[in-house]
Amino acid sequence: MPVRNYSELIFWQKAVDLVVEVYRAVRNFPREEVYGLTSQLKRAAVSIPSNIAEGQGRRTSKDFIHFLFVANGSSREVETQTVIARRLGYLNEEVERQLLSRCAEVGKILYGLINSLES
Repeated sequence: MPVRNYSELIFWQKAVDLVVEVYRAVRNFPREEVYGLTSQLKRAAVSIPSNIAEGQGRRTSKDFIHFLFVANGSSREVETQTVIARRLGYLNEEVERQLLSRCAEVGKILYGLINSLES
């Protein structure tokens, strides 16, 4: 049965879960980071499922692949910003591990789908 809507995609659902985790994680960031790392981390996280959804709504597999690569790039941004936040002492080790694990999971699924669509 073909996917009719992006919300049926498991990796889109997992990407939304990542967004929720990021929003929870940044709640305790310092106030001076509200327009810095907090904002950047939230925007990068939101970009992942947003690009999956936009790509799935496009006409061709080539278009979808493009948006999957953009989503994957945003996932890498979240990873990088998570490491920075941990090093600055804004996140504890467990939260960092959870976010990085979720990013890795989403990334693997994205690459698997990209490889499948390119074949």
